[in-house]
Amino acid sequence: MAITSGFSGFPAKTGGSIQIPNLFFSDLLPQIDDLGELKVTIYCFWAVQQREGDYRYVTGRDMRADALFMAGLGKNLASAEAALTAGLERATARGTLLHAVAAGDDLYFINTARGRKAIAALEKGDWTPGPGGQPVGLIVERPNIFTLYEQNIGPLTPMLSEMLRDTEATYPADWIVESIAIAVAQNKRAWRYVEAILRRWATEGKPDAAPKATSGEEHPYLQDEYYRRHDDE
Repeated sequence: MAITSGFSGFPAKTGGSIQIPNLFFSDLLPQIDDLGELKVTIYCFWAVQQREGDYRYVTGRDMRADALFMAGLGKNLASAEAALTAGLERATARGTLLHAVAAGDDLYFINTARGRKAIAALEKGDWTPGPGGQPVGLIVERPNIFTLYEQNIGPLTPMLSEMLRDTEATYPADWIVESIAIAVAQNKRAWRYVEAILRRWATEGKPDAAPKATSGEEHPYLQDEYYRRHDDE
């Protein structure tokens, strides 16, 4: 069973926004009938607006290098690549994106006045893309510890909230996420098990790869003296 992170809602400060024309919702969105095309289209709107300069575009190389984006397109690299290729072809054929090839890479522009101007300048030789600069990429924001607790263990209480704040201040965020995942995988949905894992890592050092239970066996961490003691409570 996988850990549930879900979506905890937009924070008060979202770290910026992008502009999508009203026509996208009234004219374009009703026509899009493929999920891959929709994801690619929205991603391109976002990625192009992360660029600076008169001519803004996103490259095929940049999209393929964005691991988080690609992970949302398919279960494995082959299926993600196929979805990306199909999505780009559909969006280009529909006229949402403008496609050009330069410097050995595929360039994609949003079909706006600015995008059409860039394509015209490229075709006339008035402009040539330089080095790609810093690639854009999606950034993972880890779920809040309170959200993780409620979605994977149970309802919060005032006392638990204080404990969670202390835990968040004491241990790295990735430790907390991984320890909850271990407890969930073993159907040990109790905070005491999560705490025991964290204490053990802090005392003995966190291994690069957490030990795994074989079929039908209890997870090695759950054989720890901490767990045995808590089970007697």
